[in-house]
Amino acid sequence: MEEPTPILLFSRTLGIGGCERDLTKIALGLDRGDYVAHVGCFYEGGCRAVELEAAGIPVTCFPVRSLTSLATLAQAARLMRYFHRYKIQLVHTFDAPTNIFVAPVARAARLGGVISSNLWYRDMLDRRALHLSRIMDHVVDRMVVNSVAVQNDLIEHERVSRGVTYLCYNGVDTGIFHSQDRSRLSIVERASVVIGTVCALRPEKRIDLLLDAYARIPSRGPDWRLLIVGSGPTLPSLRERARALGIEAETVFHPAQQDVAQVFRCIDIFVIPSSSESFPNALLEAMACGCCVIGSRVGGIPEAIIEGQNGLMFTPGSAEDLRHALSMAICNIPMRRRLSSNAARDARARFSMRTAMERIQELYDSLRCPEQ
Repeated sequence: MEEPTPILLFSRTLGIGGCERDLTKIALGLDRGDYVAHVGCFYEGGCRAVELEAAGIPVTCFPVRSLTSLATLAQAARLMRYFHRYKIQLVHTFDAPTNIFVAPVARAARLGGVISSNLWYRDMLDRRALHLSRIMDHVVDRMVVNSVAVQNDLIEHERVSRGVTYLCYNGVDTGIFHSQDRSRLSIVERASVVIGTVCALRPEKRIDLLLDAYARIPSRGPDWRLLIVGSGPTLPSLRERARALGIEAETVFHPAQQDVAQVFRCIDIFVIPSSSESFPNALLEAMACGCCVIGSRVGGIPEAIIEGQNGLMFTPGSAEDLRHALSMAICNIPMRRRLSSNAARDARARFSMRTAMERIQELYDSLRCPEQ
């Protein structure tokens, strides 16, 4: 019987972000008869680190703070020793900084497979990170993407070979994210309609657009609530914008949290108004939890939302178009229920965690056993 293959999964942090969540789902979901998962990071702590360690998966911090410092060279040597000590055969990085650090060391160590993830549009990177990422494109064996939109962008604009890219949609754990037992959280328990979103509060998430669109709805119900769940740098400006728009009393800001399934189950209409997305986990989780979803027509969002069948879409950046979609979902209750039901069904059928894990293990197997 063959020994399980040691694999190192690496992310900059192990907090509540999307890349960290993807890494954790894979580390926990791998068949332990086939793989022994190790996890590396740049910064200690975080809710995902606690989750991984509780499952018996070792987490090791390599405190890289600058990719050009002498201290980073020492961490690279330490990583090389880690590869040899634990006989690591495959490495998979989940963000640009860790790929820039890990991929060359893994290549120098002659590992069986070096895998990166590109789960975003590269116009979000600064010039230096973009330049180094382009170099790493020639170092890695495969590059995981989670949407056709980003895959095509890499091929057309970054000149990445199609054969290097590997499409694997995010998976959602429908044992946790499901539409049963939907109920209100105490912070919105008396609301007749809850419009909400869950995300890191960063500029590209365009929560300001959601506030503007909501404020434009005429004759808003006094017991409607706009629920914004998340933390991040734009929180102060969003609070101020809600005050300026006169919707402060109707808007509930709630900090980011690890367990968000019940948050989704209290939201009637989930909105993802971003200006840039690849394939957001929050959208899949909202669909699985039976929300009526509304998304901007960017990136991989149209690969999950089928207009008029399992959700609604709007023109990116258009508060008026979003207002129209919101009004339709609020006023047409039979339509909203149909879209919600179809969204939950599609999340189970098209984007289950089992499907995603089968796909990612096929990639790992192909590098572990190239003769197959």
